[in-house]
Amino acid sequence: MRKITPEEITLSPFSGISKGWSLICAGDREKNNFMTASWGFMGHMWGKDCAIAAVRPQRYTIEFMEKQDTFSMCLMDGQCREEMNFCGSKSGRDFDKAAETGLTVGFSGETPYVEQAKFVLVCKKLYVDSLKKENFLDGSIPAAVYAADDYHKMFYGEIVEVLAR
Repeated sequence: MRKITPEEITLSPFSGISKGWSLICAGDREKNNFMTASWGFMGHMWGKDCAIAAVRPQRYTIEFMEKQDTFSMCLMDGQCREEMNFCGSKSGRDFDKAAETGLTVGFSGETPYVEQAKFVLVCKKLYVDSLKKENFLDGSIPAAVYAADDYHKMFYGEIVEVLAR
């Protein structure tokens, strides 16, 4: 993979995340996990290029996200759909996702990422907070998306490196 700037990413953040999906990776060289995500953001915040990863509290990946200062968002652009389905429906507590899917974990420093990604956003955490039911202005969203009251935790990260395939 080669290093590029965030401005050189040729993938729409709208279709790239929602239709192409991404893998959120966190942990270190000894222990890490990744999960499929079709929600997230990329843009400019606080004078920095940022990405926002949304992780539900029951996901195994959240344990790694909370411990580490960095995480990666691997934009897959519709690649590896069968593998992505596995990573979104099976827990890393029960399965070695890399071994089960054939996806390869690489590292930027200590930050894991999936080598098959089209683009990898290596992010340094800047801000973390959970969504709150009382803050939704459209009450249909919690009713439709959070029946179990498992509101996403939002991890805002400064994009410190972008890798491109």
